[in-house]
Amino acid sequence: MVIEKVKKKEEINENITSITLIEYPPIKDYEKFKGKIYFINEKDQIQAIIIQTKLRELGHPTSVGDLLIASICINRNEILLTKDKDFLIIQKAEPSLKIILKELF
Repeated sequence: MVIEKVKKKEEINENITSITLIEYPPIKDYEKFKGKIYFINEKDQIQAIIIQTKLRELGHPTSVGDLLIASICINRNEILLTKDKDFLIIQKAEPSLKIILKELF
């Protein structure tokens, strides 16, 4: 969603994770980016392991990137704005993950 906003030259007030920064480095130089960048820390990594363990028990292991994004949001009490429905599976394993799912256009 961040990439779409950059392409449309829209202001970005939302916070992002370092995962997003790794996926799309130009965001750091985008002058209309007003949010914060949340970097991964040890607590996020531990949270990701806990979630992955639950997901594996449910038969739905997921990608490291999605796990870390979810963990960052949980640990900082942030709402995840996404189009990726895979986060709904993560939310089943970890209900404290708050999501706003945007429809694909």
